[in-house]
Amino acid sequence: MKFRAIAATAVLLVGLAACGSNESDSKSADAPLKVGVSPVPHGEILQYVKDNLAAKEGLKLDIVEFNDYIQPNVALSEKQLDANYFQHKPYLDGEIKDKGYQFTAVEPVHIEPLGVYSHKVKSLAEVPSGGVVAIPNDPSDEGRALGLLAANGLITLTPDAGLEATDKDIASNPKNLQFKELEAAQLPRSLDDTSLSVINGNYAIQDGLKPATDALALEKAEHNPYANLLVVRTGDESDPRVVKLAKLLHSPEVKKFIQDKYQGSVLPAF
Repeated sequence: MKFRAIAATAVLLVGLAACGSNESDSKSADAPLKVGVSPVPHGEILQYVKDNLAAKEGLKLDIVEFNDYIQPNVALSEKQLDANYFQHKPYLDGEIKDKGYQFTAVEPVHIEPLGVYSHKVKSLAEVPSGGVVAIPNDPSDEGRALGLLAANGLITLTPDAGLEATDKDIASNPKNLQFKELEAAQLPRSLDDTSLSVINGNYAIQDGLKPATDALALEKAEHNPYANLLVVRTGDESDPRVVKLAKLLHSPEVKKFIQDKYQGSVLPAF
């Protein structure tokens, strides 16, 4: 009986040592850094880094694409990812508040200006009374969309509306616009059914739109709080691989890549 207890303890200790070794190995400087991204532009920017810059820094990247705004944070929280790169700070703050994530933003990388698009009118002045306007349904981007519409004179918001404004914060709506909330990824597909759709930059580009030329109204880059971030679990900011990736994402080469490829539809935030 005593021998069995000793043997069982030995097996347990070996198992714990193996688990500790695996966790350590996953954060070693030689292990690939697994990063969750939206395909466009985040995945394209990260692929440029992987193909052209990472090897010089001894960094290996494993890029995992997601087509929604929910799963990249779930996967990061569950340690299926080492980092993600798809969200801006107001969205991150809301996720942390609502779901208790222990996440830290490393650095802002780029801005995807939110735009107003239409298949039915050629200017905001042509929007009909009672027109349907599709907007993102997540709290931070809903407020962002309403702010863009207010900045362009279609509505006004109450003075204390803030970044998470809702339709309850609309102070005036002269054209009696009807708002329809949709998941961000569905917004480009709504254009045939709406007078206007306010579309996130990544989904606009992914659907073949060119924000710099196709949008009837576009967010300004100056003082824009919606820069997209590299995000990690709190405590992993000093992981050497994360430090290397942050450095590369803020390099002159990446800035030039963003400017050349997206021609104003995506803007460097550094």
